[in-house]
Amino acid sequence: MIDQFINFVIRPPRAEYNPDLYLWEKNFTLAGRKYKREDLELINERGHTLRCSHYVPSQFPDNSPLPCVVYCHGNSGCRADANEVAVVLLPSNITVFTLDFAGSGLSDGDYVSLGWHEKNDLKVVVSYLRSNEKISRIGLWGRSMGAVTSLLYGAEDPSIAGMVLDSAFSNLFDLMMELADVYKIRLPKFTVKVAVQYMRRAIRKKAKFDINHLDCLQVAPKTFIPALFGHAKDDKFINLRHSETIFKSYAGDKNIIKFDGDHNTSRPHFYYDSVSIFLHNVLHPPRPPSAYPTMVEKYFDLDDLKVSAGRNENLIYQMIAGLQNVSTDAASSSSVPPSIETMKSAGELLSDIAPVATDSLVTEDNTHCGNSPSLVQDKLSTQNEECSSYTSSNRESWGRCSSLGSDDEPSVDCTRATDYDQTTIKVLATPLRNTQQSTLSSPKDEKKKASTDSKKSKREKFEKLEALSQRLRLCILKRVNHRRHCSS
Repeated sequence: MIDQFINFVIRPPRAEYNPDLYLWEKNFTLAGRKYKREDLELINERGHTLRCSHYVPSQFPDNSPLPCVVYCHGNSGCRADANEVAVVLLPSNITVFTLDFAGSGLSDGDYVSLGWHEKNDLKVVVSYLRSNEKISRIGLWGRSMGAVTSLLYGAEDPSIAGMVLDSAFSNLFDLMMELADVYKIRLPKFTVKVAVQYMRRAIRKKAKFDINHLDCLQVAPKTFIPALFGHAKDDKFINLRHSETIFKSYAGDKNIIKFDGDHNTSRPHFYYDSVSIFLHNVLHPPRPPSAYPTMVEKYFDLDDLKVSAGRNENLIYQMIAGLQNVSTDAASSSSVPPSIETMKSAGELLSDIAPVATDSLVTEDNTHCGNSPSLVQDKLSTQNEECSSYTSSNRESWGRCSSLGSDDEPSVDCTRATDYDQTTIKVLATPLRNTQQSTLSSPKDEKKKASTDSKKSKREKFEKLEALSQRLRLCILKRVNHRRHCSS
């Protein structure tokens, strides 16, 4: 029975996984931006190989360095636990580095030490990041054993910009005594203490560390790194009291967040939001560039669809040909699709047509209503304030083993242009409508009415093409959500 408790401390269930299934892909897209996963191996001071992954943008913005957060997993965890962390931080221009500590996951080693040897593994990682010219500030995010590891290392390296400490224990000896009550071991307190002392000697012999030395209360008063503590209110494995005790003795800038759940439940959304704000304040990442450099590119984003890609080309031809015909006075009698460059994306083709169709609409309203150039200019400004756009959400769901990704859904994006020469009304913008009503009947009125009917039919044709264009865009833009398998 004592041997089982020894293995419970230094040899918990080990995570075995396939990186290609449980980690983010080598190249993936998140919130409209492209990222990549760089796998590498580091050697710790005991000669163990540490399997690591670094999530970075495919292209660093303006070749400027970015901050990095090192995620430290729990005693039975692995680097796959950082998948949700990547979703939180990557859109904020914060890279994420994660590793399997020695004795965990796919790294070498037979035992874990609940933070004692892991802090040296973390030292190797930080040294590697310091030598990387593309990395600026470094932060730490640890959970359970990883939180203790971060705190122990932070006490030795004050250059760390900030730490997120989720469910840390204050003292390992006290924790082991508490777990004896949690698991209802029916033995006198004196007998339990004797058993723990025996376990201490066995652990020192096997894993080469002393459980009495794992005391966060000894280092907390000496640590001045800004820290954000988090703990679940119903945590039965590591009681909330541990984080509260460390928080009271911590010397640096600090804050604590308490939330519903237990030790292994997924963290709530507001907790991730608080962590994101905290790390943004301490790491000062550069402002992320927009996923769409121009409004036209954002509006007509068809996911790099090529006309020759074999996705119902005739439908695209008809839509573009119809939009071109609307802008001309005489309709073409030819049924042959117009000549279109097959290497252009559909987004480029639609954006080329947008200014032409827009000019046609403006000319019609100017002629019909008798507006002066100044009134036309005012209508252009007014209409530009109510253009549609397409945006995507960067978060779908949360959870320790949840499926992560993004759902695309249309929303409204209002912009104002300051230069008329650089302004184009979007193809899907609402056309101007004539509100004038004629009350007299005369030959001139009949001619005007015939002209109005002709223009009205042209407008109806344009509106039908408009609806077709919108439906086509929405069909093309539906992407398959990123999914990952649950780790055991």
